[in-house]
Amino acid sequence: MELTRRRLLGALTASGVLAAVPVQWASAADVADGVARLLANTVEIFAGNAEANSRTETAAKRAAIERTARTNLASLDAASGGSELFAGVPLGTSDPNLNTSFQRLYEIALATRTVGISGDLYGSSAVQDRVLDGLRWLHAHYYGDQSAGYYGNWFFWEIGISQHISKTLVLLAERADAELIRTYIASMDAYLRNGKDGDVDLDSRFHTGANLADITTNRVLQGALTADETRIRKALTDQLTVFATIDPYHLDHGVTDGYYADGSFIQHASVAYTGAYGKGLLSRVVQTLKILDGTGFAHGGELVPTVQGWVRDGFAPLIFEGWMMEAVKGRSVSRTGTGYDDVATVVEAVVDLASLSTGDAATALKSYVKHIRATSRSALDPTAFVSPLSVVRYADVLADASVPAADLNPPARSVAFNSMDRTVHRRPGYAFTLARSSARISKYEYMSGENLMPWFQGDGAHYLYLSGQDQRESYGVDYFTTVSPYGLAGVTAPVEHRGTVPELYGGKLFYDNPSHPLNFTASSESQNTYVYFPTATQTYSGGATLGAYGAVGWVLSDDVPWRDKQAGVLPDDFVVYRSARATRSWFLLDDEIVVLAAGVGDAPGGGRAVTTTLDARIAAAGDRVTVGEGTGWVRWANETRGTAVGYVLLDGCPRPRTRLETVTRSRRVVRTSNPDTAVTKQVFSLAVEQEADSQLAHFAYALLPNAASEAAVRGHRGARVLHNSPLLQAVRDERLGLTAANTFTGGTHHLAGLSVEGPASVLVRRERDVTVAVCDPTTGRDTVTVVLRGPGLRKVSGDAAVRVSRVRGGTRLDVDTRQAYGRSFSVTLR
Repeated sequence: MELTRRRLLGALTASGVLAAVPVQWASAADVADGVARLLANTVEIFAGNAEANSRTETAAKRAAIERTARTNLASLDAASGGSELFAGVPLGTSDPNLNTSFQRLYEIALATRTVGISGDLYGSSAVQDRVLDGLRWLHAHYYGDQSAGYYGNWFFWEIGISQHISKTLVLLAERADAELIRTYIASMDAYLRNGKDGDVDLDSRFHTGANLADITTNRVLQGALTADETRIRKALTDQLTVFATIDPYHLDHGVTDGYYADGSFIQHASVAYTGAYGKGLLSRVVQTLKILDGTGFAHGGELVPTVQGWVRDGFAPLIFEGWMMEAVKGRSVSRTGTGYDDVATVVEAVVDLASLSTGDAATALKSYVKHIRATSRSALDPTAFVSPLSVVRYADVLADASVPAADLNPPARSVAFNSMDRTVHRRPGYAFTLARSSARISKYEYMSGENLMPWFQGDGAHYLYLSGQDQRESYGVDYFTTVSPYGLAGVTAPVEHRGTVPELYGGKLFYDNPSHPLNFTASSESQNTYVYFPTATQTYSGGATLGAYGAVGWVLSDDVPWRDKQAGVLPDDFVVYRSARATRSWFLLDDEIVVLAAGVGDAPGGGRAVTTTLDARIAAAGDRVTVGEGTGWVRWANETRGTAVGYVLLDGCPRPRTRLETVTRSRRVVRTSNPDTAVTKQVFSLAVEQEADSQLAHFAYALLPNAASEAAVRGHRGARVLHNSPLLQAVRDERLGLTAANTFTGGTHHLAGLSVEGPASVLVRRERDVTVAVCDPTTGRDTVTVVLRGPGLRKVSGDAAVRVSRVRGGTRLDVDTRQAYGRSFSVTLR
């Protein structure tokens, strides 16, 4: 993950492409052999083969394929004609239904190529002909007229429908006539937005990251269908760009979507998205490597180490006991099938990646699969895997006694995903995840009626996962359904009512105003900027890590819609909301997370009350939940589940309001397409409430995961607050010999034994040696200077970016943070 996108693209035009995508063959026979292997690989991935499908482990997968195909055939038989190919799926101008129709044809075709399925399906030319006739009908009546098509969601027209068509034609390549294949490829080319002759447009904001991987994989399959070597190689060359680490200071084609050096993944330009689009990209590129295996079109071995790095540095920190963390899932947090289901997708990709890896790397991946299986509270169902071959590989990994179960994470780990404004802090027994926003990263993502009340999900919201629990009972869609969107854990929010997009704009799922100069349409850039995923307006968000410890600083600010509405940029009927104000720090230690807040209150002239929710937790309606509190402390406990969290109030923290109530709501309050299922949970919240027009407040508190008893909380002696203001926030933990500080403004900030110049995040640990970590949370500074008071110290080891010199009364560190994008630099002194 060290190679930047810019450098890789340069290498691609020189030697990089030649290493991963060999030069064109001189022999037509070689091309034919490669194409035949590519098509056979693709069929095996989706339909399996005789060996894999004879295994008992694939029986459920085969049964699911057969059951789906028979259901679809019955629907095909029952169709009334006219505007539907399948019963109950009217077409007209419904692009979701058109996509569904193509998907169902693919599912029927898949059954005819899946060995082990009943004879009236497997190998049935009659059934295959029905699928091909369906393709002809859809093209003649709906898909073939580009002047009438491309309504609704662009994704269906450029990616989703093309995926189903391309895979269906590959499955039926031996029976499909050449004219049908050419006709469909021409139409798929025509629907590629901004593409020249249907080629991929790398300058299009739609052709990036996971979307680009999907588009180019489709084009590889299309090239194989027509033995078009040029199309295959061009698609692979385009797809190689997704393997490059994004260099935010030297963007290529303006693309910010993809993986960053710190393991972050971004999609939609500014959304932290490892848990949705990121896993989609992982799955797609591993599939592509399997499709290309042995074809000669690409040397996958050149690319495998990069994907291994994605798993180790990008995914492993975000998966806790088989659960994908909410902070990196964008709008998909409102879906009912997330969390454990998300990780099943990752596990399939890791299993397949292990089969492409060798030596210690392969063993580590297999061990990680076993670790997820051993720690997950939900049994992973491999029937959900795409490939029967992956089902077999998964079974073989679990049965291999020579492979131990082992996490890719060390037991104690603190990870700063500063490129996507996320932080993960792990210890045996818990994981803490923090979601922030900035001028670089969106406050939230809403789209297509999903995540209807997202407003504060990037405003310091945290998730405290406790070990040994079924996380569906603590987080997931039911957390967002039953916990007030204004009272998410960790959030400072004004007391006001905000309307969802459908409520504000007459039931529409977006703001519709194409006549305005900003051209507000469903998929316009203005819709993205102001409705779907707006960013904040300040730049301070990030923090340093020192070993397994971390510090995070962040400033709460207005979003871009509010700013631009005040500037007269936005239409009069466009609704915006103003944020509250706060300067926040989180200090991530062993048995506690210490949180400081200063300058907390409403924006000047706002006149609103403000609530800061220290924590919010849910429990099943029948669980025995207790809340104990005393002077300076509170403890929440779920006696049924054997979990508890303690809260210690620090630095003059006002007595918070403690509430435990039973809440019942429908899951549709967070997503229009969710089933209308009523959810009842016990909701606990602990909040500091400020009245309207009150003075700005400052307070601090500590979260104690797995607090053993009320006595343990009451007697807790942890880090102490050194300073808490909008200028400087700092704590000292004597047990660790650790001082941690975030500075927020220009000038020199002084603490006992430490001075910091300008905005920065600093950790200093004094043991036998002195270790220091420094980062620039603004991502815009060239140098950060820190002075350690006391005897002169010399550099023993550390980053070259840290220059050490003696000054009167201490040691000066000048840290080169230019274009480091929030990276921590560390040094050991003696």
